[in-house]
Amino acid sequence: MRIYFAGPLFTPYERKYIDQCAARLRSEGFEVFVPHEIELPNPVTAKFIFDVDSKEVMRANAVLALLDGPMVDDGTASEIGIFWAAMRSDKSKKGIIGLVTD
Repeated sequence: MRIYFAGPLFTPYERKYIDQCAARLRSEGFEVFVPHEIELPNPVTAKFIFDVDSKEVMRANAVLALLDGPMVDDGTASEIGIFWAAMRSDKSKKGIIGLVTD
């Protein structure tokens, strides 16, 4: 099963927590895409980020979304929405899991 791991990536803590979770999932045999693991071009553009992330969301069978904080991160919300829309017509899309630790 391929999992898209969505979540805020702005602080070292957020990235480290997502990395630790992804490593655990991988050790259990899941294929996990983590957006901050890709190499970015210089200069990076919003279009590049959207194109890569939306393609990977569409390849996933499930989305795991880190929802910590006072509000859901904008990018995470977009990724959830893209996947939810795909779930309506694609039976390979199994579901969205929200992860809250705070």
